[in-house]
Amino acid sequence: MIIHNSTTKDIPTIFHLYEQATELQRQLIPSNVWPTFEKEMVQREIMEKKQWKLMVGDQIAGVWATAFSDPLIWEEKNIDEAVYIHRIAANPDFKGMALVKKIVTWATAYAKSQRKKFIRMDTCGNNQKLINYYGEAGFSFLGMRKLKDSNGLPEHYQDADVCFFEIIL
Repeated sequence: MIIHNSTTKDIPTIFHLYEQATELQRQLIPSNVWPTFEKEMVQREIMEKKQWKLMVGDQIAGVWATAFSDPLIWEEKNIDEAVYIHRIAANPDFKGMALVKKIVTWATAYAKSQRKKFIRMDTCGNNQKLINYYGEAGFSFLGMRKLKDSNGLPEHYQDADVCFFEIIL
């Protein structure tokens, strides 16, 4: 397994994985699913080296994005030196490979190389299985709450219960 930045050639696969993840969300928590993300956003993330892929052989096993700032979601905690992980989408062909644990191992080294003190992630909706899964991958669950101001965020954050996760390095 190798982790690389995604390229523009990966865009169809990235969106296919987003579609598959959205379908799974519909089955688990139908009231809170990902919207259709803008292609321009993903292209920008690729250009800025913020979109990642986990390769198993010549196949993409999973994708995610990173950021060094996330003020609309993390509000006052955004002042901390952190790597924020967004939109993990796993290829169902690689189910059971503990993708998030592999991302945590990578993110730990990546965050340290960038002199960050935290790895943070959020998810919308009260999905206890997902909360437990992220806990097993090394994240501490910090709780769930509604955002003070979700303007400017994708529609699945609007009036959603947001779960917060963190790893202290």
